[in-house]
Amino acid sequence: MPFGRRRNRIDRSLRERGVPPEPQQRIRDVEATTGPWDEGDAPDDGVTRIDLGAIRLPALPGMDLRVELNPQQKVIGATLRHGNSQLQVAAFAAPRAAGIWDEIRVELARTASGQGASLREVEGPFGVELAGTVVAALPPQPGQQAPQAVRRPARFLGVDGPRWFLRGLLSGSPVAGAEAETAALEQAFRGIVVVRGSEPMPVREPLPLALPPQAAAQLAAQQAAQQAAQQAAQQAAQRAAQQPGQQAVQQPGQQAVQQPGQQTTPPQAGGRPGAGPVPPPAAGPA
Repeated sequence: MPFGRRRNRIDRSLRERGVPPEPQQRIRDVEATTGPWDEGDAPDDGVTRIDLGAIRLPALPGMDLRVELNPQQKVIGATLRHGNSQLQVAAFAAPRAAGIWDEIRVELARTASGQGASLREVEGPFGVELAGTVVAALPPQPGQQAPQAVRRPARFLGVDGPRWFLRGLLSGSPVAGAEAETAALEQAFRGIVVVRGSEPMPVREPLPLALPPQAAAQLAAQQAAQQAAQQAAQQAAQRAAQQPGQQAVQQPGQQAVQQPGQQTTPPQAGGRPGAGPVPPPAAGPA
């Protein structure tokens, strides 16, 4: 008789006699890491982190945080700036059994090559990464009709965590002396804590981000002031139209107002972990 069946018979006999079964503990194999961190393994290092929902970014000296908003004012990405260098980060749902960085790396290299970038796989502080140069457009200078395109050093970082994937785009400055800025942004990437949550999500679905409470309150106040100015302008225009012989006067606040953090994101860091459109995943919910 097979050993497994005999063991099952013994266990069933014990249950019939009212003997409780021995407790079974499942030990999850977790690879040791020095960061980025999962919420369940976050270190008690005393570092202040900015809570953006699924991502908690360390607040390090000399860095400026900017967020990207969609037309519905939802956060879709975050960027840390340090000097002339920047780090764009985004987190995505991943399957339980395996990571997705290997396949995403191939997609990024293919798409970036079509956009004039030159990237190759190298071994970095977070494992295999894509490093090289990308073509970026600089803001137009006075007297220039079109922005000037230059090549900038760039690195795509990827870390597979428990049911999540964290991607970083580290772009440096073409001038000399940017090594210290890059090292500081690497430290920031290592200190990120990812909050995956327990709800099922499609593979490669961006994890939800949110503004910190103080920033959200400031944005809400700015939007309320803009709406009030627009309503006042409309009422003034209606009164002017009802009084013949008077010209409508443009009221303050009628110009377009740019919300904080609505900068343009480079094509390499879109809303999906791979550059360009990504076909629906064949895998089930993560």
